[in-house]
Amino acid sequence: MSATTPLADPARAREMFRSGLSSPTAGWAPGYAQANLIAVPADWAEDVRLFCRRNPAPCPVLDETGPGSVATRLADGADLRTDFPGYRVWEHGELVAEPAEVTAHWRDDLVAFLIGCSFTFETALAAAGVPLRHIEQGRNVPMYVTDRQCRPAGRLSGPMVVSMRPIPSGLVPTAREVSGTMPAVHGAPVHEGDPAQLGIRDLSGPDFGDSVEFRTGDIPVFWACGVTPQAAVMASRPPFAITHSPGRMLVTDVRDEEYRTS
Repeated sequence: MSATTPLADPARAREMFRSGLSSPTAGWAPGYAQANLIAVPADWAEDVRLFCRRNPAPCPVLDETGPGSVATRLADGADLRTDFPGYRVWEHGELVAEPAEVTAHWRDDLVAFLIGCSFTFETALAAAGVPLRHIEQGRNVPMYVTDRQCRPAGRLSGPMVVSMRPIPSGLVPTAREVSGTMPAVHGAPVHEGDPAQLGIRDLSGPDFGDSVEFRTGDIPVFWACGVTPQAAVMASRPPFAITHSPGRMLVTDVRDEEYRTS
């Protein structure tokens, strides 16, 4: 097995990321949930908490830590400073660093929010016969900033970000039904078809992630995305924040089926 081959064991995957491997996590540990990260100073935590509550499609919270904590109930023994395969450090809304780990940047007043990720329902999509072009092509999922504004909360506001997957037109209802049973990891698509209706001009130029190739009969299907808090950081300019690198998630120990409602 090569160093970049996705593994089925979440703990081993986290160990590899902790050792410095950087890789998009789509396809890693199939059957286990994945999570996005935003960590902010405690005096901004209520703004993030309310923003997530008011915008549950892009920002479904799976866990929230106490100030300074680097542990999460989602993954036994995980360290939030080291176990994502890529991070972003923000100051006043500006991206100032993209380190492999953030031990030197972590602060005692940081409150971390772990937000559901659509990679979690990809195992179920694949089991239902829905192809996943980004995994087939060995690419990060494409993500786009839309013209749909989230509902503001306190000092935090910004546009919704979406992830896009090309889906064969005949399988769009299946993709909608399967993902719709998992609202804690973004749920059903927010849009299908014409990207211009989301303010997206060019699918070949995603704001985050990689462009993917369409096959004959595919149409673009868009899901709310956990990179939305990063767009809010850029728009609202809190003094400090740490996030994951888009597409590079925490692989948790929680089975994806625990987030299915039916």
